[in-house]
Amino acid sequence: MTHRSKQRGAALLTAMIIVTLVVTLAASMVWQQWRAVQVEAAERARAQSAWILSGALDWARLILREDARNDRPTWLGEPMFTQLEEARLSTFLAADKDNTDDAPEAFLSGKITDAQARYNLRNLVKGSTVQPEEIITLKQLCVTAGVDPEVANTIGTALNAAQVLATANTSIDAPLMPQSVAQLTWFGVDAATVQRLAPYVVLLPEPTPVNVNTASREVLSAAIKGLDLASAERLVQKRQRAAFKNLTEIEALVPAAGKIDDTKIGMKSNYFEVRGRLRLDDRVLDRVSLVKRVGIEILVLQRDLVASRETGGP
Repeated sequence: MTHRSKQRGAALLTAMIIVTLVVTLAASMVWQQWRAVQVEAAERARAQSAWILSGALDWARLILREDARNDRPTWLGEPMFTQLEEARLSTFLAADKDNTDDAPEAFLSGKITDAQARYNLRNLVKGSTVQPEEIITLKQLCVTAGVDPEVANTIGTALNAAQVLATANTSIDAPLMPQSVAQLTWFGVDAATVQRLAPYVVLLPEPTPVNVNTASREVLSAAIKGLDLASAERLVQKRQRAAFKNLTEIEALVPAAGKIDDTKIGMKSNYFEVRGRLRLDDRVLDRVSLVKRVGIEILVLQRDLVASRETGGP
């Protein structure tokens, strides 16, 4: 091989290396630009979703505020408990449907539920003492849910420890105070048990009575001493026609229950859950907010993102 041939080969190799480097750098720049566009689009979608769901929450707060002005029992027959089926957002924003073609494909649905329709685990502890009668109530709910009744003792003991140590403000190792039923796993309760209990229990910031006008028969039979499932079902059927206005009406229908404690059973509710779902383009966002009604004021206590996923995903 001549010297000229060697030079020509080296030049060709150098050129190929340079071309490879240029292509690699160009591909990297294109990928980074595409990634930046995707991040910006995701952030824009997140901001839009949060804004829309905040508007939906404000709408629910307005409904609850207007309901408070009526000063009547909280009852499932009220319009505020009617579920909002999925509807295109533009139908709420534009009077002229012909001008909604350029609107984003956003669909909103949601509902308001009575948090006091479930048994409040906060009732298990008063001061620094676990309440035996409340443990019995929770044990009955555990049986209904198909879980070990001893779970009631576990939850009661752990809640008491968490509350005492939180109040004492000590550094002793103890379970954190959960803010929701899902966080009962902090007490060593397995996820399957929590899932079975979820339809019947709730964890609110303070002790609350069960609302007889919204609770299920399972919760009613556990919360009202001497009430079996059949009698609880009669109460549920009775309230479908009209809300119970006082405890005397219930005592007359179920004599076996005797005198009902108004700290355990009530007719009105102050805690509600507002659930909203937004489907924006190819993404779905589910959010639940816990609100408290104080007079006609509605306070948002907690907002939790339940799920965020692609509609085309599993």
